[in-house]
Amino acid sequence: MIFAAGLGTRLKPLTDTMPKALVRVGGEPLLWHVVMKLKRAGFERIVVNVHHFADQIEEYLNANDGFGLDIRISDERRQLLETGGGIKAARPLFDTASPILIHNVDILSNIDLSRLYDSTGDADATLLVSPRVTKRYLLFDEDMRLNGWKNIETGEQKGPCTAASPQMFAFSGIHVFSPRLFPLMDEWPERFGIIDFYLKACADSRIYGYLKDDLRLLDVGKLDSLHEAEQLVLIDN
Repeated sequence: MIFAAGLGTRLKPLTDTMPKALVRVGGEPLLWHVVMKLKRAGFERIVVNVHHFADQIEEYLNANDGFGLDIRISDERRQLLETGGGIKAARPLFDTASPILIHNVDILSNIDLSRLYDSTGDADATLLVSPRVTKRYLLFDEDMRLNGWKNIETGEQKGPCTAASPQMFAFSGIHVFSPRLFPLMDEWPERFGIIDFYLKACADSRIYGYLKDDLRLLDVGKLDSLHEAEQLVLIDN
């Protein structure tokens, strides 16, 4: 699933007339880069959620015949559902016999998506993480099992936070979600964040971090990141 519904406010004024998913990097839209990366990794069915300038995304995919893939639209025109709500709403569009790889449309990286997907084993969720500097970190125990979340600037914490010496890593916006978790979403509202869901579920569910030592990752969420994104695209391709 590609999260492409966001408003892209940090990319204004570009997103005043187009969705973030269609902002170009290296001559092609961000959506193209993620779709091609998934296709090269062997994925055949992709769900794309839409909200902001949804018609433009649908027209782009139709004009390119879905790039030869089974691409399905999860329509959030009525209301943005956030990351957790977006997964919950798209449930009928997935093959629920297999894990679901989730990828933000504005994330470019050198991660081998097929290797990440195949690494999940019996985990209920696997989150790609890195040691990059941020204010908000996910906390993991010695086995890299999710144990909490912390804002190091404010001291706020969420989740069990029971590990004596937690490892702190930043979330990448790429993760693998097992359909076994869908029943736990039944009690959640229509709109919620997936990290909040994982933090509540991690005490009883097997939610792990996946650390790639040489990870190159860029959140193309701001105008000043577009030039850097051009360089990363050249390296990744």
